[in-house]
Order: sequence, then structure tokens, then C-alpha cells
Amino acid sequence: MGNRFPARDRFADGAQFIDGRLRPGTSGRTHAVVDPATGRELFTYELAGPADVDAAVAAALAAYPGWAGATPGERSDALHRFAAVLAERATEFAEAESLQCGKPIKLSTEFDVPGTVDNAAFFAGAARHPEGASAGEYSADHTSYVRREPIGVVGSIAPWNYPLQMAAWKILPAVAAGNTIVLKPSELTPFTSLLFAQAAQEAGIPDGVINIVNGAGADAGEHLVGHPDVVMTSFTGSTAVGKRVAEIATATVKRLHLELGGKAPFLVFDDADLEAAVHGAVAGSLINTGQDCTAATRAYVQRPLYDAFVSAVAALMETVRLGDPFAPSTDMGPLISHAHRDRVAGIVERARGYARVVTGGSAPDGADLADGAYYLPTLVVDAAQDSEIVQSEIFGPVLVVLAFDSDDEGIRLANDTPYGLAASVWSRDVYRTGRATREIKAGCVWVNDHIPIISEMPHGGYKASGYGKDMSAYSFEEYTQVKHVMYDNTGAARKDWHRTIFGDRP
Repeated sequence: MGNRFPARDRFADGAQFIDGRLRPGTSGRTHAVVDPATGRELFTYELAGPADVDAAVAAALAAYPGWAGATPGERSDALHRFAAVLAERATEFAEAESLQCGKPIKLSTEFDVPGTVDNAAFFAGAARHPEGASAGEYSADHTSYVRREPIGVVGSIAPWNYPLQMAAWKILPAVAAGNTIVLKPSELTPFTSLLFAQAAQEAGIPDGVINIVNGAGADAGEHLVGHPDVVMTSFTGSTAVGKRVAEIATATVKRLHLELGGKAPFLVFDDADLEAAVHGAVAGSLINTGQDCTAATRAYVQRPLYDAFVSAVAALMETVRLGDPFAPSTDMGPLISHAHRDRVAGIVERARGYARVVTGGSAPDGADLADGAYYLPTLVVDAAQDSEIVQSEIFGPVLVVLAFDSDDEGIRLANDTPYGLAASVWSRDVYRTGRATREIKAGCVWVNDHIPIISEMPHGGYKASGYGKDMSAYSFEEYTQVKHVMYDNTGAARKDWHRTIFGDRP
């Protein structure tokens, strides 16, 4: 398990990217990036503090007039060049992402990097097509039209589970709309966000348009959200932290986008293709080692299929290969850290008191994986609907399966958590799936599949999973300000409505 990405060399000048250059942080505190597959230290850097956030916001504020004043075509051309640079550097991005996250190289290569390139290409197109009402005479004496304008400096916070894609989801719609941005990634995973900003600079996007501050949430994150020159915050992370972000943002009346936790139901009706549902459940629960807010975490299976489903899922989980993230044969890598593995293990251990672990439920045996934050694919059954393992976000390779009888019961159970980010339904009956997609309260509902995302379609939740959208034209619109412009068409000095002020005076 060698170091495939030379972080110490690439970021020798520091792990903050402000106004077009790398620089060290000024917080006085350092952070060690650890390879979750080996426990080895990869890179140590000085964290950003409030002064670094101030410098990054100042750079973004200075760059804003020029970038906002560029034509949509000019911004589009820059983003097309950006997509090309990302594609050219695909191998480097994939290796850096796998190294810092521990995710299998085939996931980084086939999902994270191509998705990011496609996102850049999509928003290059979106930059030229802002939506708006057509100009018209909605009042007899006036012509109205709608302008979509950029809103200013955006301060966003991204999580550690998909650092590259989250950087893209935050940065691309913001800059496509003409805004400038300061992004705070997780301090655990700084590599690909820094590479992303450098690639933007290589593509000709002006200095100061994209800035990266790598710091702790209590320091850099809260200062960024509360900064008076930041007009919008987009946050992806846990619901608990999202509440704190909302509290800070509200104090300065910022526009706010929150993509928070998830507990996606996987609803299997008794006429479903059993093999497809089993494969979908295993893949959907284990992608990125289950560290995905849309992962399939609780499967509800109608009773005629329940026993066969549980048996087949357990058997398939046991074939999943854990190993070196850089080995092409590895299916599942470690969790992000040993501390997070202990948290996941704690939830499973507590569940043994009220449920049954069918397979997994521990770290793997063997010296070759002993130093990494590995945890076996885990299947849990016989849990109650109101139990911790059913209700709480685990963010690990754990699937809990429950039985249901009627369609009414299945849909009710699917909706019975505070979350509403994603869900899937499995059936051959179009009327059943149609009803389920209408009644399940989630921002995305897949039918006979689980997990796929595309740049053209929005991603965001209901309920405690937050509000606002990533990706798609809906995301682009969130980073614009709508302005109504109205022209008088009469040229008259005294308008008809003035009589409400002047009465019957001549």
C-alpha cells in the first residue's frame, strides 16, 4: 500500500489556495492527513484560521466584479477549458482521491472523476442558458422583464466522503452563475479540492474566483459562514452540524443551501426481481464503504420475499473483497478513520442487544488489513422500527432489513424517519412503483435501481435532509438573484395611479 500521490511535494507551499497561490495557514495548529488504509501519516499542514478566511473572502470580493461582469459565453468557455484540464489530469485526481479517502481506485476512476468532469461540462453549458420570464406588457402601460444576476461571494463547506465531487457541486454552479467562492473542505481530505482549484487556474479562471481554506469547522468554518461579506452558504454534512450552520447564517440573513443526513429506504415489493434487488441492496449499501448520504441503509422487504432476500444478501456480502484501495480487484476500502470505524462498530454492537447480526459486524481478520480502518460488510435483521440502527444515520457498510406485509405498511415505514434525501422502490408493477414514488417523501426516488446520479437532474432532500439542490439547472438558479425590471411605456409625467396620492387635484 504505497503512497501513490506525492502530497508533500505538491503542497509544499501550504494547503490553503487563496488568490491564485498556495500558502500555509495561520491558525498555529497543524493537522496530519492519515491514510485510512494503513494508518500512516501522509501529509501535515497548518490549518486555516479566521485570518486565512478573511484573506480568502477579500480575494473573492476583489475578483467578483470582473468575473460577474464577464459574459456568459466567456464564463462558459473558461468552464469548458476547465473540464478539459480535469479530464487530462484524471489519473492524478483519482489517485489523490483514493489515497486520502481510502476508496477503491475503481470507484475514483469510474465514478468520482468522470462525474466531476461531466459536471464541469454541464455547468459550462448552463452558464449560457439562465432561465427567466420573457419580456412583456404584464401591465398595460409597462414592459417587464426578469434579470438573473450573480449574488456575490459564496462561502461553502464540503464533507470528506466525496471531496472531489463535493468541491465540484459547490464551486461549479456558483462560478458558472458569475459568483466567486471560498470553499472549506473537510480538513481530513484536502488534496483534491486543492488540485481542483489549481486546475481551474490552469484553465484560465482568474485568481480569486476560486479559493480553498482547509481548516477546522469551529475555526474556519464558522468564521466563513458568519462572514459579513459572504452572501450565501452551501453546506453538505450532518443534520446536527447543519443546524449550527443555519443558526450562524440566519444572523446575517444569508441565502442558505443545506444538504444534510440521509437514511434511505430500499422498498422491495413481493413482485420484484429478487436477484436485481439483492444486487442493488449490496451495491447500494456498500458503495464508498457505506459513507454516502444516499446509501441504501434500511431495506423493507415484503414478507413473501423476506427470507430469500436476507439469505441472498448475506451470501453476496460475503463475496465482497476488502483490500488495498489501489488494487484493481478491491471492492471495498476502509472507513475514513479509525475513530469513525469505532463509531460504526459501536452502533452495531449496541444493536446486538435487540437485533441479530447475520454477517459481518467486526473488523476483518488478517494482518494485511490490521492497520487500516476496515470494517466488514454487515447485515442486521430483527431490529425494531424505532431502534437506533433503523433511525440513525450510520455512514458505514451496514444494511438493516425489516419485513412488511401490506403496501400501505411498506410506504409508511419508508417514510418513518426524520430524513428524506433518497429512496428506491423495487417492483415489476408500474402502478405500485408510481404510487410509491408519489408518496415517499424524499428528494430522489429510484425505481429498480439505487444510487445513480446525473448532472442534468437535481440532488437534495426533504425534511431533516435539508433544502436546496446540487447539480442541474435548479442548482444554477440557487446561485442567482432574480431582479424584476419594469419600464414605463407612456412617457407621461402624471401616471393614472398618482390619483391615489393627489386625489382630484388638477
